[in-house]
Amino acid sequence: MERAAGPLRNAYSDPARESKAPGAPLDCGVRGCGPSAESRAPRGAHAGVPHPAPEPLRCPGGAFLPAIPHPEERRALGVRPGPASSALAAPGQPRDSARWMLCVVEAELKRELDATATVLANRQDESEQSRKRLIEQSREFKKNTPEDLRKQVAPLLKSFQGEIDALSKRSKEAEAAFLNVYKRLIDVPDPVPALDLGQQLQLKVQRLHDIETENQKLRETLDEYNKEFAEVKNQEVTIKALKEKIREYEQTLKNQAETIALEKEQKLQNDFAEKERKLQETQMSTTSKLEEAEHKVQTLQTALEKTRTELFDLKTKYDEEITAKADEIEMIMTDLERANQRAEVAQREAETLREQLSSANHSLQLASQIQKAPDVEQAIEVLTRSSLEVELAAKEREIAQLVEDVQRLQASLTKLRENSASQISQLEQQLSAKNSTLKQLEEKLKGQADYEEVKKELNILKSMEFAPSEGAGTQDASRPLEVLLLEKNRSLQSENAALRISNSDLSGRCAELQVHVTEVMATAAEQRELIARLEQDLSTIQSIQRPDAEGAAELGLEKIPEPIKEATALFYGPSAPASGTLPEGQVDSLLSIISSQRERFRARNQELEAENRLAQHTIQALQSELDSLRADNIKLYEKIKFLQSYPGRGGSSDDTELRYSTQYEERLDPFSSFSKRERQRKYLSLSPWDKATLSMGRLVLSNKMARTIGFFYTLFLHCLVFLVLYKLAWSESVERDCATFCAKKFADHLHKFHENDHGAAAGDLWQ
Repeated sequence: MERAAGPLRNAYSDPARESKAPGAPLDCGVRGCGPSAESRAPRGAHAGVPHPAPEPLRCPGGAFLPAIPHPEERRALGVRPGPASSALAAPGQPRDSARWMLCVVEAELKRELDATATVLANRQDESEQSRKRLIEQSREFKKNTPEDLRKQVAPLLKSFQGEIDALSKRSKEAEAAFLNVYKRLIDVPDPVPALDLGQQLQLKVQRLHDIETENQKLRETLDEYNKEFAEVKNQEVTIKALKEKIREYEQTLKNQAETIALEKEQKLQNDFAEKERKLQETQMSTTSKLEEAEHKVQTLQTALEKTRTELFDLKTKYDEEITAKADEIEMIMTDLERANQRAEVAQREAETLREQLSSANHSLQLASQIQKAPDVEQAIEVLTRSSLEVELAAKEREIAQLVEDVQRLQASLTKLRENSASQISQLEQQLSAKNSTLKQLEEKLKGQADYEEVKKELNILKSMEFAPSEGAGTQDASRPLEVLLLEKNRSLQSENAALRISNSDLSGRCAELQVHVTEVMATAAEQRELIARLEQDLSTIQSIQRPDAEGAAELGLEKIPEPIKEATALFYGPSAPASGTLPEGQVDSLLSIISSQRERFRARNQELEAENRLAQHTIQALQSELDSLRADNIKLYEKIKFLQSYPGRGGSSDDTELRYSTQYEERLDPFSSFSKRERQRKYLSLSPWDKATLSMGRLVLSNKMARTIGFFYTLFLHCLVFLVLYKLAWSESVERDCATFCAKKFADHLHKFHENDHGAAAGDLWQ
């Protein structure tokens, strides 16, 4: 961001800012004013403005206030001092104050744009640092978390990464748009020189007005002289003298007008030549800058390719040397291992020889103790002892040689390691230097990446401003800029004349159309008023009784109110019939009026119904849009929460965010989502009748009327069941009591009346 904003700030810097030429305008003391403020104006801003000889004043933003011309200059131009010219040079005018305000506003706008550019640069650096920290944290999270947890969190991390990429893309696009606007606003020329030129032109117009007033005065004096000549016709000498004076005055006026016209024409030609020269200079400077930029881009590209090739060669050499050093180190390590093995074998052999020598010494001692042994045996022992001593000395020499070889190999290995470490460090330093140069070249290339775009825009601007005609060929395209400017000026003048003529024609036609429109509007208003009166009169018609509805079609005049009579008088004149019945034409006219009113009401009703349907459709569309906006706001709140999770970003307690915080928390609550999934799983695993029962229960519990009906229905069913059970129990108990009573009575009867006869048979029968 700093690299992008740097060239824009350098666009204001100029070597003229540092140097102060003698006689430069003094600073006005206002903030934003002075040499630095003046240097911010473009170089060609004052190209076409001829500065007067007196020293101009300085305003904020680097513009100049016009100075008061010297009286001698005014006399040289032939302009007499008047009240209008003195009023133009008076300080404290609204025009000067407006220019001061414009300068101050421009300076403040530039300061605000610079501050915003620096803030964007700082924010971009902070976002890059936070992105790096986030990447490091994600790597640490991947290292420190188990595999199953990483698989579960991977989709969430991917979605977060996508959202971060989208946000970064959007922020980059917004910053790029701001920088484009910033560049174009910075390159906008200062409007103060144009205002100065307008004020100077106004001064010139005022001078011309003064000349015209003087000419008018001279004409008035001429008229007075003519009157005097008419009065003194007989004085021929006086008349001749006066005529001579008139001729002299006319000649002087003509000469003054010619001189003024020549001066104006010369001045305009000089201004035009100066503008052409400056435009040509700016074109040459831009072409030279473009060539320099092309050359720089080519050199940077060649340097970049060269550094890339060198970096590739260094990398290949570095890899080859590393592989060679690794092979050498492996060979040395194998040799060292072999030497160590040989040293161990020699040590084991020396130990065995020492053991043999000790055994031999022991045997010699035994031999010396046994003096009675023969001399042959002693000679054999001496020979074996001497051979063993020789072998032991040889083994010791071999061990010492092997130890020396091991030490020499270790020294060479340490030396080789030191050399390889120093070479690796040198190669790493060279690689870092090449990487830094490569980064610098890439940054330069990125800073000059808009070269093609600037070149294309310049060609487009040239083609738009000085486009050749359709019949012109390549020769017209290769003509110089001055010829193109002259042709463009001529074409614009012809177009201006044609447009002026068409404008006058259109203005006359517009005046005619306005008159016609006013007449039509007056007629329409009159008709609308008549229609309103007629509808009001029709609405006041009283309801006519129908005693003669069986077939009589006569209507008495006394049953029709006065407004209808007035309305019919408008159609048939004041001489309406005074009889007791209306004519057939009047009745038809009333029916046509009523039918037309009915048609108007019907059309109005249809329009209102269409508007109602359109309003309902709009309400539905707005409701769907509101739902989608609510979902989008919840997503935005999620993004805000994610951005607020970065370190260094404090949370805000905005009402707009708090409005969606509860919905977002409810949607992201893992327990609620898990419970929803479990309920859905349980619901899907239920049987159809269980689902029907659950739906019925939800329906009953969700409606107050259904809950009331269910409660009373359940209470009624319980009461009915209790009553039925009570009745069944009561009937069974009554039957049981009746049976026992009958059995008892029957037994008493048998005992009482049939005790002696057939007692046994009765008992058996009873059993």
